[in-house]
Formats: sequence, structure tokens, C-alpha cells
Amino acid sequence: MHVTNTQAVTILEPNFTIPVLLWKIQAGFPSPAEDYAAGTINLNTHLIHHPEATFVLRVSGHSMQGAGIFDGDEILVDRALTPSDGRIVVACVNGEMTVKRLRLPPGQPPLLVPENPEFPTISFQEGEECQIWGVVTRVLHRV
Repeated sequence: MHVTNTQAVTILEPNFTIPVLLWKIQAGFPSPAEDYAAGTINLNTHLIHHPEATFVLRVSGHSMQGAGIFDGDEILVDRALTPSDGRIVVACVNGEMTVKRLRLPPGQPPLLVPENPEFPTISFQEGEECQIWGVVTRVLHRV
């Protein structure tokens, strides 16, 4: 899976807010809906914690579908976060960007693991380099 369009974009206008409703929506059986709002939420501050280090990338491919990241989705990537074991990251491997789950086995080189069994794990040998570009914090896709 590769990521494309690595230019920074503005998600929303700086002061754009949307209403927040107090009630939770059922994903099972319907429940009576409340008819009032709890205020507003600014999506920039809700979704982006490090604006100067956050980018939107468009995903191409199917290797992360098990993690809910599909071809054509956009991911928010925060370069200010420290990558850690189990996080989904954007990495530069042999000059190409890819998105995978980072695994850090003790005493071994890092692994970049896909979330689709049809794709191989990317492992590194002595002297090979993997540069972690950023940590994925959100996935944006249409429903």
C-alpha cells in the first residue's frame, strides 16, 4: 500500500464548528432521539493536536483493510508523535512511502506489518534502513 499526495492541506476553516448532540446513537436497535444540542465542536482541535506537524495523505492499495483503511481513504498523519509498537505509521522504505502497523520485537529490527493476509510483512536486514515519517491518528473515508 502506498500513500500519495504528500502536500499539506487545510482541513477546515480555523473557526469552523459543528453542533454536538448530548445523546449517543445506537448501532444496534433504535432508541428515542433527544432533540437538543450540547454545544459545538471545532473539528480542527478535535482531530488535530499538532497542526504544524499534521498532514493528510491519500491511501492507494488494500494492505491495511483489516485496520479499516481502504483504497482512496485519507489518513491524518502526525509527525510530532513518537512511533511505538503497534501503532499504524507511514514509513519510507527504499525511497517509497507506505502505511503499515509498526512492530518492534525486542532485540530485532522493526517490522512493518500489513492488515491483509494477502500482503507480506516488510522486514529489514542488517544495514537496511526504515525511516518512520509519522504516526497515523485518523482515517477519513466516505460511507
